Amino acid sequence: MAASGSGTSAAERQLATNPDLDPGTSLGGTAAPDFSLVNQFGQRMSLSSFRGKVVILAFTDAECTTVCPLTSESMLAAKQLLGKAGTAVQLLAVDANPSATSVSDVMAYSRAHGMVNQWDFLTGSDAQLGAVWKAYKIYVQIVKGQVDHTPALFVIDQRGREQKLYMTQMSYASITQAGQILAQESSGLLPGHPRLASVQSLAYIGGQSPASTVRLAALPSGRVTLGPGKAHLVMFFATWLQQTSDLKARLLDLGQYARSAPGAGLSALTAVDEESTEPSPATIRDYLASIGRPLGYPVALDTTGRLADGYGVQDQPWFVLTSAAGKIVWKHDGWLSAGQLTAAVRKAAR
Repeated sequence: MAASGSGTSAAERQLATNPDLDPGTSLGGTAAPDFSLVNQFGQRMSLSSFRGKVVILAFTDAECTTVCPLTSESMLAAKQLLGKAGTAVQLLAVDANPSATSVSDVMAYSRAHGMVNQWDFLTGSDAQLGAVWKAYKIYVQIVKGQVDHTPALFVIDQRGREQKLYMTQMSYASITQAGQILAQESSGLLPGHPRLASVQSLAYIGGQSPASTVRLAALPSGRVTLGPGKAHLVMFFATWLQQTSDLKARLLDLGQYARSAPGAGLSALTAVDEESTEPSPATIRDYLASIGRPLGYPVALDTTGRLADGYGVQDQPWFVLTSAAGKIVWKHDGWLSAGQLTAAVRKAAR
């Protein structure tokens, strides 16, 4: 983003003070290390095969439920913002999960996130992937059964030179802002510097915490109110969790908690779909319809990601119990059975 005159632009000032956005680190145009891997269709390809295109390269865990879905959505948003010029931009990902390296693994992630025909998600042998991680200085480690890796995005120009490095931040509300930054960087490398289809403010977007009264659209209809006044149990999720868990069975099992909670004096359950990370707005609607019967509790839509940020969501699924005063009194990362949830909520509410 260019400065205006001798000062800085409003966008630059916004970006500089937004903790949820990485302004990018210049890599000085050094040659990007080449590599040869296979994509989700089993086709072999190398980075150098995309000469002539701007490449947005991510390192993505093929079974990630934390930051990678945010990265994938920001990449897709960047290409969409470029309109027709997006055909000159290649979205590329390299698997960063040493335990999920098969072609079927990267295809499953691509399918779950609506990216099958939007990018090339590359994988290979342990040795091949390890060499690429080392070349790009990507940290990959399994810690307590969870994959921990550098959430890096590289913008590589048409001549195969590294221009910028970005780190995805764990912020649901800033996904489209991060996409805009990637799109603007890509536009600056393309002939004619094409305009973006739309431009939004890069100012910090605050989360909606339990201290705020929030009304969300619910499915199939109506609205759900969260916030102070009474205790709430909220479960954040997204349909792409079906890649790594039996999502239908998990959601239906939670209906047992919802049915028993009133009689047990426990907080009612509300599920919140992170629509900002879904492949399309219709995804959650179609998925709930496919279950074939009511869950027994409302499903609300977090269309902006602000609720997830305000409730401190760091993974999917993510449970949060709030007090009548609008404070978080308990949280849990990962699935719980109806019985486990009942016990945990009862203990936290004492």
